[in-house]
Amino acid sequence: MKKKLIGVLMGTAVAAVALTGCGNKKSETEAPATEKTTEAAVATEATEKTTTAEEGVLVVGFDAEYPPYGYMDDNGDYTGFDLELAEAVCALEGWELVKTPIDWDSKDMELNSGAIDCIWNGFTRDGREDDYTFSVSYVDNSQVIVVAEDAGIDDLAGLEGKTVGVQAASAALTLLEEDQKELADTFAELQQFADYNSAFVELQAGSIDAIAMDIGVAQYQIKSRDGFQILDESLNAEQYAVGFKKGNEELAQIVNADLQVLLENGTFDELAEKYELTDMVCLAEAFDDAEAETEAVTE
Repeated sequence: MKKKLIGVLMGTAVAAVALTGCGNKKSETEAPATEKTTEAAVATEATEKTTTAEEGVLVVGFDAEYPPYGYMDDNGDYTGFDLELAEAVCALEGWELVKTPIDWDSKDMELNSGAIDCIWNGFTRDGREDDYTFSVSYVDNSQVIVVAEDAGIDDLAGLEGKTVGVQAASAALTLLEEDQKELADTFAELQQFADYNSAFVELQAGSIDAIAMDIGVAQYQIKSRDGFQILDESLNAEQYAVGFKKGNEELAQIVNADLQVLLENGTFDELAEKYELTDMVCLAEAFDDAEAETEAVTE
């Protein structure tokens, strides 16, 4: 099949691309959001679990409060751009998709124990290359600041002495603790939240002055809330990719091959349009970069 040939071609190029950036569904199962797996139970499961290819199951870990990438809709079903993309991959492979909501700050334990096969949920690749095996990048993202329109905060300098909220274990938090630490040191406080819905509740109540977050999530959130804005000055630029356990090149190559098929048959662009992400996706450019890397290696 064409996509399998693409998978072989991509094998040597995916790692370089990860560092430089850019159906019909068979069945699906949703793991209850209230189920919390203990470390002991996860360890037991990991020892019994075979590979996804052998089981015909893809277990995707995601933050259930991270629209438009992963969230619960009005019908109580888990959906979003990333989850529908995972569904499309599973349809190509004939796999069952298991949607598993996770606590974001427990994502590494869930992945490394084998409780989930991948993290597929607006997952920033930049700065994490040594910790995961990544798919090709597919969304251009940036970390931004959301404030109330009447807060009198017009730029990053206006955050001095303010309380800024951020999701625990997020790329935004890492950024403010590392590359943007000098800026964060001017804050009165950097307050962590389990999810951005909780942060917005506090922002609306006036308990915090701003939120640092991904631009796609920020745009989605402020559409349903009046009186908020995104500062023009962003914190950085980065990209999203699917994160696999370090060394799981086989599964990464399968997903990469399927993503190329979904790009070629129009499914990827249709989903991007549905979730209003057309201006942010970079999958085509990422595959062009991968092809160029492959040609360079073979010359």
